[in-house]
Amino acid sequence: MSPQTGCFRQTDRLRRSVEFEQVTRRGRRAASTAFVVLVWERGAAPAETPGSRLGITVSRKVGRAVVRNRVKRRIREWFRVRQGSLGAGLDWVVIGRSAAARLGHEAAADELSRLARAAVQSRAQDGAA
Repeated sequence: MSPQTGCFRQTDRLRRSVEFEQVTRRGRRAASTAFVVLVWERGAAPAETPGSRLGITVSRKVGRAVVRNRVKRRIREWFRVRQGSLGAGLDWVVIGRSAAARLGHEAAADELSRLARAAVQSRAQDGAA
């Protein structure tokens, strides 16, 4: 992988179901027909995971394994490229819906970026209130 855009390390991932549940329960949500993006700000982030972390969920309703894996690869690539600009100490969960399988690479990245901005803005508005 290119050193300019970084890589998607194990510390960049949400791996335990408890972590997914925490983001789902406490996080802010933005949705479209293709994706649901949830973002939650970790309180005191452990030193080993100072940056943002990503969890991906794509159900079998989206398609066969090849299709689901393609959707997950596109989500991971979007996150990997933009990880530095997404903010530190945030946990992200992206849920792929069946419409995501029909999106191209650029369309998926644009949709995810739009939803990420919306989720972060709703989080900032709730924090200010």
